[in-house]
Amino acid sequence: MIGVDLTVNGERHQIDVDPRLTLLEVLRENLLLTGTKEGCGVGECGTCVVLVDGEPITSCLVLAGDADGVTIETVEGLASDGELNEVQQAFVKTGAFQCGFCTPAMVLTVTALLRNDDQPDVEDVKKALGGILCRCGAYPKILEAVVEVKGVGI
Repeated sequence: MIGVDLTVNGERHQIDVDPRLTLLEVLRENLLLTGTKEGCGVGECGTCVVLVDGEPITSCLVLAGDADGVTIETVEGLASDGELNEVQQAFVKTGAFQCGFCTPAMVLTVTALLRNDDQPDVEDVKKALGGILCRCGAYPKILEAVVEVKGVGI
């Protein structure tokens, strides 16, 4: 076992974990934050994206020990005082999901993009979301949700 010190959604966690566990596994199994999904387990689908120090990363490719000392944000941490953030609200309003499996990763990635660029163009949005697969094909509605938030021209 190794000790890992993580700040997740503003809360510090000092836990002992098996050194073979990924950040994804620790979030889901140890911290019970199940919004982060495991799709492929090899970094190809993007459904396990979380924000690490503000940047989207595929948590299935990061060993928990390598995340020691970082700040992590999961989809559960986006709401404040029971209110969805603006990206979550836009996804709901535009119906930017079908099965919802990729939605947490999409919402986190769009949130990170808009924090870093308050006026991205459609190509910026497509590039940011390029590593996340939506098996349902909800991409047009996802782009519509980004337009809802920031008026990005499509």
